[in-house]
Amino acid sequence: MKTAIWLYLFLFLAVFDLHAQYPILTPFAISLGAAPTFIGWMMGIYSLTHLPGNLIAGTEIDKHGSRRYIVFSLVGAGIILLLQAHVHTPWQLLALRSISGFVLAFLSPACLALLAQLSTDPVKQGKYMSGHGVVHTLASVVSPAAGAVIVGAMGFSATFSSLGYLLILTGVIALLTMPRGLAPKPQPLTEPAKSIPAHANSAHTQTDTSKVFLPVSWRYFMLPLVIACAQGILFFELPLRGDGDSSIMSTGLLFSIISIGALFTLSMLFLNRYSPKLRLVVGVLLMSLSFFVMAAIPQVSLTVVLFVLGMSKGIIFPAMATLFIHLSGGSKLGRIFSLQSIATSIGSFIGPITAGQLRLGVSPYFIAFILLMIGILLLPYYTSKPTASLSSSDAKSILG
Repeated sequence: MKTAIWLYLFLFLAVFDLHAQYPILTPFAISLGAAPTFIGWMMGIYSLTHLPGNLIAGTEIDKHGSRRYIVFSLVGAGIILLLQAHVHTPWQLLALRSISGFVLAFLSPACLALLAQLSTDPVKQGKYMSGHGVVHTLASVVSPAAGAVIVGAMGFSATFSSLGYLLILTGVIALLTMPRGLAPKPQPLTEPAKSIPAHANSAHTQTDTSKVFLPVSWRYFMLPLVIACAQGILFFELPLRGDGDSSIMSTGLLFSIISIGALFTLSMLFLNRYSPKLRLVVGVLLMSLSFFVMAAIPQVSLTVVLFVLGMSKGIIFPAMATLFIHLSGGSKLGRIFSLQSIATSIGSFIGPITAGQLRLGVSPYFIAFILLMIGILLLPYYTSKPTASLSSSDAKSILG
């Protein structure tokens, strides 16, 4: 539990630092002379450079544990923010954002894998994932508005510098306090070989190999892709609603409203009693309807719609992490969360670029609605059998 508390603290500081940039990156890029299309590419390239980092993180976290990669991401991102405080052209900002995308690609899968390794009990794992969501949301509630306030008082350069120093300090604290001995232990995926007849080995070789590589259907990874794409569209569109410092402040408050909505549903602990797959479907439906209302019924208060959208996020992300843990049976967690981050990176790359290219012809919010509905349709209607590390009774009670 002590490790979980430290990890939650590091997550809070890291998420605060990163989300504080959301309302100020687009105005900062505009102040450097960037066009909306270029801003879309700038936001997208950050997610695109996540991919090589996610690919490396998947196997390395399974081999060496999470500690070194958490420290590397925090310190590296802090140094990049210090450099970002001194850029003078949009291309310099684009280059630093691309490097930042690679560095931070290790943080999310490392933290999720470490939390999942703190217990083998499915109920406790679900609580750890919910705690991750609560900490993430608490930080994102105050950070956008705080970022807008700081940049209004200190300017862009001083804001990026202060956020960079905070990340570096967080990385140093993680290096000094996190335990070293949490590298994951391999878990058996099948029964011992001596219990399997010799003639059956060849018939099941291909199936066993695929399970060892990834015990989760690839179709489940379509949801984090379309969800990230929809969020990328939202993060691109909201800051373009106006100009000036007042717009930065209002955008920061809108992002905070999303986080307050997420915190509202995360506090409903009774939701953890329901099937994570059911919660995931309900949450994505609620998010898609929110985007539809923003596209088709603009008369509805944006504050209300964003609060409902935040509620959907509070349902989706703990349910998704819990579902991946239970489907995998606790095996290959680094690889699984790395693939989830890859899907998220691809979606975050496609979303703002699509919004930047098509926003004059069709509402990007309607595109987000269509993508989310497609993601629900692609979700497998059955749940694959959990691996041997979970009993069949536990699996039935968890997955419903």
